[in-house]
Amino acid sequence: MSNVVVITGASRGIGAACAVAAARAGWIVAVNYRQDRAAAENILGQVDAAGSSGAVIAADIGNPDDILRLFAEADRLGRLGGLVNNAGIVDRKARVDEIDAARLERMFRINITGSFLAAREAVRRMSTRHGGKGGAIVNLSSAAAVIGGAGQYVDYAASKGAIDSFTIGLAREVAEEGIRVNAVRPGIIDTELHASGGEPDRVRQMRGAVPMKREGTAEEVAKAVLWLLSADASYTTGAILDVTGGR
Repeated sequence: MSNVVVITGASRGIGAACAVAAARAGWIVAVNYRQDRAAAENILGQVDAAGSSGAVIAADIGNPDDILRLFAEADRLGRLGGLVNNAGIVDRKARVDEIDAARLERMFRINITGSFLAAREAVRRMSTRHGGKGGAIVNLSSAAAVIGGAGQYVDYAASKGAIDSFTIGLAREVAEEGIRVNAVRPGIIDTELHASGGEPDRVRQMRGAVPMKREGTAEEVAKAVLWLLSADASYTTGAILDVTGGR
């Protein structure tokens, strides 16, 4: 395999694990990051060590112009064959009656609009309708989309619910054009996302609510993502795969 995969938010957490796993599977990896170039360069080093190649590309997924530039730079690496829509944010715990419009705008701009626009650029390159040779898109949802995030982050949960609907709709839209679209819905995963939302102890606190009584790892999520990207999932589209430990 010599196709290029764009992984948004690939400098840390699940995105970083996906980048390394993709390299091991033979993908050329476009490692997207927003601010931390050193972290992205570290992941690219792991991509190289895995026997593949790629590039680090700075782009804010909340900025439409940055998304255009991300894909233009990825084009230099080769033919696009995959997209992992991983970049996303969570905010501090708040009830709906405490959330302002600015928080909602930022949440939905990055988590929803950014994923839509990145997928648009991928479809324009991969769809047989546009002269492409097909490919796969994997969106990162969340168990919050089903649970709802009451008393914590209903806005984040709603943004991931939108990703679920988007995944199903886009999958059906491009099914005859050589593109498969699926999603992975992680549960409690040990990454920096919880700390960025002001709850660094959330993983420890939530273990008891998981039937398997442990948190998942970014690498476990990445394995699910890579399966959906691969030819092994050739008859799977419009699926949303829970990686939640049973939660």
